[in-house]
Amino acid sequence: MQRLIEYINTIKPKVDNYIAKVLEGEPGRLYEAARHLPLKGGKRLRPALLMLVAKALGGKEEEALPAAASVELLHNFTLVHDDIMDRDEMRRGVPTVHVLYGEPLAILAGDLLYAKAYEALLKTQKSPDLVKRMAEYLTWAAVTVAEGQAMDMMFEERWDVSEEEYLEMIAKKTGALFGACGAIGALVAERPDYAEKMKEFGVILGKAFQIKDDILSLVGDEKVTGKPKYNDLREGKKTLLVIRALRSLPPEEAEELKNILSKEEKDFEELERAASLIKKSGALEYAMKVAEQLEARAREILSQLEVVDEEAMDLINELLEFAVKREF
Repeated sequence: MQRLIEYINTIKPKVDNYIAKVLEGEPGRLYEAARHLPLKGGKRLRPALLMLVAKALGGKEEEALPAAASVELLHNFTLVHDDIMDRDEMRRGVPTVHVLYGEPLAILAGDLLYAKAYEALLKTQKSPDLVKRMAEYLTWAAVTVAEGQAMDMMFEERWDVSEEEYLEMIAKKTGALFGACGAIGALVAERPDYAEKMKEFGVILGKAFQIKDDILSLVGDEKVTGKPKYNDLREGKKTLLVIRALRSLPPEEAEELKNILSKEEKDFEELERAASLIKKSGALEYAMKVAEQLEARAREILSQLEVVDEEAMDLINELLEFAVKREF
């Protein structure tokens, strides 16, 4: 995946510079708060996907830049508000926006990022009809992410969440924005006939990405991931790991896991115990298998495309592999 990392390192300064220019204004403290998270790192997988899809299907990278910045702005909007809802104090190895600037200004910073996403998208130099369709996909993603986030929150109050419900939730919460990237990339390349197919590809990639995120929350190194270990367990999230473990563990151990996850405050020993129960259940191996099945389905979609730039398509395949095999 070295070539993918090199490509992202090439486009990242371009995307970041575009975002920095979009996020200039007064009052200064509001724009400072809005810039905090987008310019403190991040993988830039969504802009990379959009730009690579555009290139693979015959578009030009520079024509994709406003749209690539747009999806990253929308992504960061969701993270700012997500951190407020989850009371998370760290993101990308730095304090979250609401910790640094207070909750009211963080909410406004998120709102600003949302609006600026559309401002950036509308600078795309394509026909009005294509730009309109791009805006429709971005709006679909924004609506769908909100639906997914609401589902995720409501799952915290239930113990009967099914695997199917979980997969629907992550298709919305994580998959939708990747789906919009795929569709918008096709539109930048002036291949509207591929927009829906690339949307489907992006949603599947996003689902695999989220399952891997859930796994890393349990077994990842927080110095590498930039997120607190066991964060999902601390918040009582009904991830695929938890759903599978509750089905697979003996009744008394399943009840013990429920009891730990139900607590408002959990000490580190309890989190370690919950993690050990999940590992014992085989849920980690099961979740990886699901992610790999999604990866295979996504590759099937890519195999059906008329490709103009084979090198860009190779990098899309690497991005898909990275989503499933990454350590951060």
